[in-house]
Amino acid sequence: MPSSFRQSRAQRPKVLILGSGIAGLSAALKFADSCQVIVSTKVEPEEGSTRYAQGGIASVWSKEDSFEEHKKDTHVAGAGLCLEAIVDLCVREGPARVQELIDLGVSFTKSHEPTTDRPPVDPAEAFDLHREGGHSQRRILHADDLTGWAIEKALLDRAQSNPDITLLDHHVAIDLITEAKIRGDRRKSPGRCLGAYVLDEKTGKVVTIAADITLLASGGAGKVYLYTSNPDTATGDGIAMAHRAGARVANLEFMQFHPTCLFHPAARNFLISEALRGEGAVLRNSAGEEFMQKYHALGSLAPRDIVARAIDMEMKRSGNKHVLLDATHLAPDELKRKFPNIYETCLRFGIDITTIPIPVVPACHYTCGGVRVDEHARTSIEGLYGVGEVACTGLHGANRLASNSLLEAVVFAHRAFEDGLPRAKAFAELRAQGDPAQVPPPLPEWDSGRAVHLEEQIDIAATWHEIRSLMWNYVGIVRSDRRLERALRRLEVLKTEIQQDYWDYLLTRDLIELRNLVTVAELIVRCALARKESRGLHYTVDHPERDDIGFLKDTVL
Repeated sequence: MPSSFRQSRAQRPKVLILGSGIAGLSAALKFADSCQVIVSTKVEPEEGSTRYAQGGIASVWSKEDSFEEHKKDTHVAGAGLCLEAIVDLCVREGPARVQELIDLGVSFTKSHEPTTDRPPVDPAEAFDLHREGGHSQRRILHADDLTGWAIEKALLDRAQSNPDITLLDHHVAIDLITEAKIRGDRRKSPGRCLGAYVLDEKTGKVVTIAADITLLASGGAGKVYLYTSNPDTATGDGIAMAHRAGARVANLEFMQFHPTCLFHPAARNFLISEALRGEGAVLRNSAGEEFMQKYHALGSLAPRDIVARAIDMEMKRSGNKHVLLDATHLAPDELKRKFPNIYETCLRFGIDITTIPIPVVPACHYTCGGVRVDEHARTSIEGLYGVGEVACTGLHGANRLASNSLLEAVVFAHRAFEDGLPRAKAFAELRAQGDPAQVPPPLPEWDSGRAVHLEEQIDIAATWHEIRSLMWNYVGIVRSDRRLERALRRLEVLKTEIQQDYWDYLLTRDLIELRNLVTVAELIVRCALARKESRGLHYTVDHPERDDIGFLKDTVL
């Protein structure tokens, strides 16, 4: 690979996409018809949160369902903060985007096949639809319980065979390049985003990638917490980079904790899909008692924030480290057929879910806030878009409705394409004209200065653990002003130390991620301190009531 992707007079616009999940690859395939597309991903292209999404993608698909019901469920889960126009466009555009996935080869699970004694089913009714917490209807299209992997594989197969898409694996984004960064003056507007500096882990060199438009599709920030369902890649890179570049971020106090991750010393980040509760599994405490009816009328199918908080309270009350998810009363054959991955994985840990309740614990799962974008996925920086979990679109509000995330990703990837393509073409034309008043000079190469190799990794590992433990203990499911303020003071010290290491040592993936992790941790705490109420995923003992007069608004930094 060359040391730099320089701007040229090529007619085809250049699009840089940071991330190779459902959002990034969906956008890449659309842009590739008219643009040169570079997809940069910090590990293997298939690794990321998309592949681990078990439940599915929410969309109005059945005749028994309606757009109005899906919108209502989304608003109820979002606790008053969902943007009505965004909810409407996501729900209404959802079926078309899901159909595109089907056309790309995603094999969603069918309900049944036609037989000689049964007439063919309506194509719209052909899919087996799950129901998950907070949904009033069955509307979750899934591929058994490996939906994310089915989607990721289909999109990646298409992207890898497309000559106009360059996939750069093991390339770790460091920082966005803006006009302000080139000028060396960040006190004013950041200006236009012109690309990014990216570390090639295979060579150890930092490459300069210029682009007419840049899409952040780098996922969420679950690894900021000690216990998470997220893969190791979820270190909040896009949120941190955008914030440093001058973009607005919003609603980062709303970190969703999935109620049911497998609790086992040998298990790592394994999620027990909410769809299992949708099929009738119930939560029990250590005494074997169902407890969710005490907390919500929907019982075990209550929205995730309520379920996670209820489990947290039951664990604290009993002193136990987990609760139980009981599916033993359900038909064994149906469990094995509908949840083959969950069944096989639990069995490897000695848990037969048809006969033994599953020990589960809440874990950080989804970042509802992120880089603030509009209805076209535009951030507050010209030329920079945000799609997928990295973005705060207004769909999720204070709490994401289950399986709305994959829906949001494909809807906003399409919207970024529709808005971004003409803008990329226009900027490429300016480049071709070579007018210095309109286009900045070639991007400067990365300068490592006097940085030296980091000889020991122990400081990075220790600081990483300290941040994640601090966030779990002080900024978790239940919060207080005192704990938040204490967390902020410690994070400010750690941020100074990490920043010094950033300048002193040659960059590695671990150091880049640590810098991003502490940045996002600080942003989460600052957002949480700013919201003096309890709403959705943000619950504080100092302000336990919802305040629709003072806080029916987004927290924007």
